[in-house]
Amino acid sequence: MNTSTTIRKQFITDIQGRQIGVILPIDDYILIEPILRRHEEKERGLTPEEENLRKMEQAARDPLFLADLHEVMNDFKHVDAEWWERDQ
Repeated sequence: MNTSTTIRKQFITDIQGRQIGVILPIDDYILIEPILRRHEEKERGLTPEEENLRKMEQAARDPLFLADLHEVMNDFKHVDAEWWERDQ
């Protein structure tokens, strides 16, 4: 007996029955994600370049991003040292 349920999309409604949201399969979301991002940027009044700069400024203060960055830098420290020694 198969008891699994497949949902293509599920609409979320408020008390008055108005649709206020939707749950999408990830494949559908991936198709519309660029449109949603452009809409968000337009709502904020930022160009894509300004939005990228905002994200870079935010990353520079994000402790998790900085911790990951330092971890990657440490991982490649030995290889970087070899490359710089060879180049001199």
